[in-house]
Amino acid sequence: MRLFHFSDDPAIERFTPRPVRVAVARPAGQAWLNGPLVWSIDEAHQILYLFPRECPRILVWPTPQTRPDERRQWFADGPYRAVAHVESRWLDRLRAATVYRYEMPTASFEEVGDVGMWVSRMAVRPIGIEPIIDLPGALEAEGVELRVLEALTPLRGIWETSLHASGIRLRNAQDWGEPGWPHSEATASLVPEPRRP
Repeated sequence: MRLFHFSDDPAIERFTPRPVRVAVARPAGQAWLNGPLVWSIDEAHQILYLFPRECPRILVWPTPQTRPDERRQWFADGPYRAVAHVESRWLDRLRAATVYRYEMPTASFEEVGDVGMWVSRMAVRPIGIEPIIDLPGALEAEGVELRVLEALTPLRGIWETSLHASGIRLRNAQDWGEPGWPHSEATASLVPEPRRP
C-alpha cells in the first residue's frame, strides 16, 4: 500500500499533527477527526486530491451496488472510472496549479473507514515528493472525466443515488451552505483500478 499527502507547498520536511482548518459535522463517534492529525490518502483514491487545495469538487463513481440505469445516466459507455465536477470559476486555477504529492511512510497511519483516508496521530517525515503540473492531464491519466458546471448545487441529490459521491471543499462552492460531511458510506466506496493504456 502507498499513502500520499497533497499540498501546494513544495518544501514540507515534516508533517505535524494539526486540527482541520474548518471543522465539519462528522458522523457520530468521529468528531476526533477534526482534531490534530496528519492526513493521507491511499493510492486508489488519490484522484480526490488532484485539484488546487481549496477547489470545491464532487467526484462520483460506480460501485458494485450501482443500479444499471444510474450507471448509464452518469457514465454512458464511456471509458472513465469516475467523474469529477468543478465550477467554471475554478477551471483556470485548476489548469494553472501545481500540487505536490508527498509519499508518506505507512507505519504510524491508521485507516479511518472513509474513502481511502488514513491518519497519523504523530509527526511524519515524507519519503518522497513529486510535483504534478498538469492536473487535468493527471485526472485523465487516472481515468477521471472532468465536467465543468456553473455551480455544484444542482448535484446536491447525488448522495441519494446508488453511486459513490465525495464532496470536498464544498464550503467554497457557490451557495452551498455550511460545511458538512458529504460522502457516501465508506462500505460502498471502493474505486476500480485505473484503466491502463
